[in-house]
Amino acid sequence: MIDIQFGPQVCGDLTSAASREWLVPDGVGGYAMGTVAGLRTRRYHGLLVVPGETPASRRVGLVSLDPAVTLPSGARVRLGTHEWSSGDVDPRGFELLERFDLVDGLPRWRWRIGAVVIERELAMLPGRSCVAVVHRLVAGGPVRLELSAACTWRDAHGERRADGPTPQVEAVADGAVVEGAYRLAGPGWTPEGQWWLGAHHREEANRGLQPDEDLWYAGRFTGELERPGDTVSVRAWAGQLDEEPPPAAEIVATARRRNRQVVETARPADRVDATLALAADAFVVRTGGTAVDVVAGYPWFGAWSRDTMISYEGLFLCTGRADEGRELLRSYAATLSEGMLANTADTGRVEYNTVDGTLWFLHAVSRHVTVTGDTELGDELLPALRTVVDAHVAGTRYGIGVDPADGLLAQGAPGTALTWMDARVYGVPVTPRTGKPVEVNALWVNGLAGLAELTELAGQDAAELWRRHGQAIASFRDRYPAPGGWLHDVLDAPAPAYPLGGAALHDDDVLRPNQLLAWSLPFAPLEPDEPTLRRVAAGLLTPLGPRSLSPDSPEFVGRHRGGPAERDGGYHQGTVWPWLLGPYVDACRRGKMSVDDVFVGIEAHLTEYGLGSVSETADGLAPHTATGCPFQAWSVAELLRVRRRGQ
Repeated sequence: MIDIQFGPQVCGDLTSAASREWLVPDGVGGYAMGTVAGLRTRRYHGLLVVPGETPASRRVGLVSLDPAVTLPSGARVRLGTHEWSSGDVDPRGFELLERFDLVDGLPRWRWRIGAVVIERELAMLPGRSCVAVVHRLVAGGPVRLELSAACTWRDAHGERRADGPTPQVEAVADGAVVEGAYRLAGPGWTPEGQWWLGAHHREEANRGLQPDEDLWYAGRFTGELERPGDTVSVRAWAGQLDEEPPPAAEIVATARRRNRQVVETARPADRVDATLALAADAFVVRTGGTAVDVVAGYPWFGAWSRDTMISYEGLFLCTGRADEGRELLRSYAATLSEGMLANTADTGRVEYNTVDGTLWFLHAVSRHVTVTGDTELGDELLPALRTVVDAHVAGTRYGIGVDPADGLLAQGAPGTALTWMDARVYGVPVTPRTGKPVEVNALWVNGLAGLAELTELAGQDAAELWRRHGQAIASFRDRYPAPGGWLHDVLDAPAPAYPLGGAALHDDDVLRPNQLLAWSLPFAPLEPDEPTLRRVAAGLLTPLGPRSLSPDSPEFVGRHRGGPAERDGGYHQGTVWPWLLGPYVDACRRGKMSVDDVFVGIEAHLTEYGLGSVSETADGLAPHTATGCPFQAWSVAELLRVRRRGQ
């Protein structure tokens, strides 16, 4: 894998070190997450974040373990780092960091206090909500190490305050149980019980959200480090509290072995490929310990079917996980209703609210059968896939249906945003894209052809599917080319002066990246030509991928910043989306254009934000600062997929 390591000039600079985040997933939807500096910059950061019934319903448990070293001289040096609502940063342990490494996906810190060097490693036990934190004396000593446990138990999307109930902490052997929800275990436990008031999260402040919370200092662990090699370790786990996990050092070794096996199974072609394969692993989880699913992004997303299906080939077929992928596709097929795939249960109920998620599902099944030769799965799912086409032809929810006049797929209903550009401000869609969106119809054409192939592989008659495909592709080629030299983004859209369902329609030729799917998909409706792709690239392409809107547009938003309304308003109005690099590269390759230099910026990005991973979004204007989730499934999956195809 690529080397991810930082010395004192990054570690000791709070702005630099606190803007680089690490993630250690547990494989069931929870995680440990923080920054190189050790500073918690988000409400979502913690050493034990526990999944609920869905991955998105996570709860924060163990917040931090703050080390303090008592030297032979009697001096006590604190190595933790916190920022407070007063603006103070105290303690300032980051100033003593001489190195940070991400080794096999696991973070390692190294503090130097004169001749004394202490190292910390952290890992989660694969398949269980359990974290192990190991501290090792590397040089110097003897010293005493104290580890102060800052705790909470709250929804990951909120805060907890001292004016509420005091957390219940029960002393048990080797530690304590907090709120009956998770257990801490380590040497020399001493209960304390005190509020730390006003812990500040600078990233939440930047997002216009409540940035402060209060933490409960539950107690401290204490151990002696007499000679180099000695360790002091703490474990924390949720779930079956009486089922004690393995020793901390064994958990670290187990996690390291597993991560190496994940990379080996993916058969990477180079170090970047290996890094992306391990990054992809973070998103594949077993919800409830059994069902395979995909976390769309850390730290705040759960499972979303559109993201899952866009990510499918990269996460499963490019990493040697086709068996798990097969299981996932079968379980998702069971959610089909009125020809639509369930989108998410993150909101607490199952929602059917996309026009494209189901079409991406058709694509994922087709790619699975094509890549693996698993025709048995194709045969099994074929009846369900046929119901998708039948329902779309007949018409289904939200005005989704095939226009018999041209065979293209239309969509839209008042107050809805059904494409992947689905942001809302105060409940109002920013980009409803009512009508016939270009990528939706590229996916429709692609889906019809893929389903026709699966039908023929099953020995059945696909003539009607091919007929519909022929009509749609002819209409696509006739209607989507726009006067500007690219493709219309939406056909038959309501004219701005008319409400939805009004008399006037128009074709929207704003320059957006959605048209890339018209050239990139396996059964794309158009053959790419270099002049058109160069026009699209000139207006949209950045080092981290295409913008969602051309800077020439009056609605362009160059900085994805501010409170929720400002951020959502600019989410698809110029913000860069790295996942779109996949369709762009595919289109260029089909057009015989070189893409050798396209990956330079995004590969460098692997060490800039979410370490070893790819962000959800970035600013549309230079320097294209990353925004959104630092670890995003479709961003990783699409980069992995198109790099793999070019090797």
